[in-house]
Order: sequence, then structure tokens, then C-alpha cells
Amino acid sequence: MCGRFIEPELIGTDQEHSETKIDPFPNQPVIIPPRGPRRFNVAPTQNILVLGKSPMVAMQARWWLIPSWHKGDLKDWKATTFNARIEDAQNKPSFRAVWRHGRCLIPMGGYYEWSGEKGRKQPHVIMSGCNKPTLWAAGLASLWHDLLTCTMMTRAANPAIESIHDRMPVILDIQEREAWLSGSDDVQGLGSAVRLRHYPVRKFGARDEGPQLIEPL
Repeated sequence: MCGRFIEPELIGTDQEHSETKIDPFPNQPVIIPPRGPRRFNVAPTQNILVLGKSPMVAMQARWWLIPSWHKGDLKDWKATTFNARIEDAQNKPSFRAVWRHGRCLIPMGGYYEWSGEKGRKQPHVIMSGCNKPTLWAAGLASLWHDLLTCTMMTRAANPAIESIHDRMPVILDIQEREAWLSGSDDVQGLGSAVRLRHYPVRKFGARDEGPQLIEPL
């Protein structure tokens, strides 16, 4: 699973007060409106950046999917839907309506996972192991009333991560991003997922924030 992640580095030192660009595909930059300080502890129910549609646009979505058919209030939705298993999401009532036409990409600067026994959990930060720092996770977006919501897809951990946790986000390379957004059922996130690095970091709380969260222990 993935319950905490790091926003991607979207703002360059000479662009702090202007629009910025992020490039999920070669020669297809997407304009990102100005944002606040970079967050290093993004949690479910917070608003996050997602990219979708064609031509691709940047959107803000609440990270905890609510299906369009939900009839109650926001607080009445109790199911845990900030993650969705790619193995069976298409058959789950919460996700099957947007499985084909709600595909999106969730850019991340990295994410956190915890290992060890309950009460003594050790956090680890997991980041790109190549020269492109942004990780692109597969996501699904659902419009509930006027609120765009989303979930992050997960899969069984690959050998680089399985010593920490048995699940991981579905991280996509360029070809897999194309396939995912086009509606393919064959995407498993096997491309860029092998090029990850991780290391332990100091324990932090739900409200802690800042770049010190990713400093090596």
C-alpha cells in the first residue's frame, strides 16, 4: 500500500512565482499553476496533483476515491479507497465504473513505507534510482458531485522493495503511462519500478512536514 508520499519537485529556483512544467511524455509538457511550499508528508484525504484526459491536463483531486454513486455525505463514506489493488480493482464496486475511463497519473517525488513490528515501525523513504526524480503512479479518478477524487493503484512489491513491504504503488515508465491512460488491462508497473532506491529515515508524525523528513537516518 501507499499511505504517505512526497510531492514531486515542480518548482525550479528561477520559477518560484510563475507557472511550471512537468513532462510525463516526451515533448508533451503540462502547465502546472503556482502552488504553495512543497509537501513531504502528503496524506490521504488531502488534495493532490493528478494528470489525465487528452490532451493531458493537470487537475486537483482529493486523495481518497468516492464513487459517483455514493448517496450520503462525504463523511459517510467509510471504505478505505485511497489505494486500489490493480489485480482486482476492475471488479470492485468502488472502482469498476472508472476502471476504463477514469485513468490518471499521480506524480510523486517518492513515498514512504514502514517495516518492523507494530509499535516499533521503522519508516523508509523510497525514491527514484535514476536521473529522473519523478515517479509516475497509476491512478483512477472519480467525480463525486463537484468533487474530483482519486485512488493510487498498488501491486505486489518487486525485489527492490519486498524486504520493506509486500505492496507498492504501480509505478509506470513512459510506455506503461501511455498504455495505462489508453485503458490497457495489461499494465503491471514492471518498467521503472526496478530503478528505485530506499533508506531508513527518522520517525515522524502525521503533522510533521519539511525536507528533513527524507534525510537519511
